[in-house]
Amino acid sequence: MLNVLFAAGQERWVDYEPELRAAFTEVGLTVDLRCSFSPEIVDYVIYTPDSHLRDFTPFRRLKAVLNLWAGVESIVENSSIVVPLLRMVDPAMTQGMVEWVVGHTLRHHLGMDTHILASPGDWQSVAPPLASQRRVTVLGLGELGKACAVTLANLGFSVSGWSRSEKHLNGIRTFFGDAGFRCALTDAEIVILLLPATRHTENIINAESLSLLAPKAVLLNSGRGQLINDTDLIAALDTGLLGHATLDVFRKEPLPADHPFWHHPRVTITPHIASETRPFSAAKTIVENVRRGETGDSFLYVVDRDQGY
Repeated sequence: MLNVLFAAGQERWVDYEPELRAAFTEVGLTVDLRCSFSPEIVDYVIYTPDSHLRDFTPFRRLKAVLNLWAGVESIVENSSIVVPLLRMVDPAMTQGMVEWVVGHTLRHHLGMDTHILASPGDWQSVAPPLASQRRVTVLGLGELGKACAVTLANLGFSVSGWSRSEKHLNGIRTFFGDAGFRCALTDAEIVILLLPATRHTENIINAESLSLLAPKAVLLNSGRGQLINDTDLIAALDTGLLGHATLDVFRKEPLPADHPFWHHPRVTITPHIASETRPFSAAKTIVENVRRGETGDSFLYVVDRDQGY
């Protein structure tokens, strides 16, 4: 019998309990799944960073901490977690992100706002370029970034991708490192941010990097709020250097009502909805890693503490 602690909030327990129990049964694991245990008998912890659990020292039998979120920046430096920390990679989460990114990319590529917001009689019959004539750059080529880049390339967009380490994707120009960062951004017309929040990526979008983009470029951020220097972004929008910013993530959430983003005519806000963790799918990822832990197979999606993701 495995003891699995659900330390991800009572409000999530209602949705996750039946999905997790069904998934454990499906793979043949006998599990005691609860929201409360004596720490010394717990084998696995299902976790979210907003949990009240902070000190993992008493969990002497623990084999892994399984994060329900893709982001781990708020817990990766918790020194009391001495077992593998596993991030969430969920097919439904990936699909949701692809849909949000593709939807907003097409919105800006086709100039939909011009027609949706047009006044009666405002007949602007200017056709957009073809996708192959639109330069799109995806910053971050992890699971989510790779899926978005590939989908956009399959739609015919001219796609470039950047990551800190070298990666190769068919049909996509890939860049890496500091020099590659400038190349990836130079003359980009739509930039999509899907990087994790680390000490290396904070404020990676600033006055200098924004100056590399094509005139009136569009920025989509569904990665992390910390990637953007908010002051520099607003300045670029005010001067017309940047045409529009569509933002799903922010440094403080919910975004305060007095934040300038709310009132800026060239900013679209969505309330961190681009990629939700869905219990029916995420439960299978969690259970697969528990199964691996019990059969001696390598865990999936192990966080690199040095890299921060």
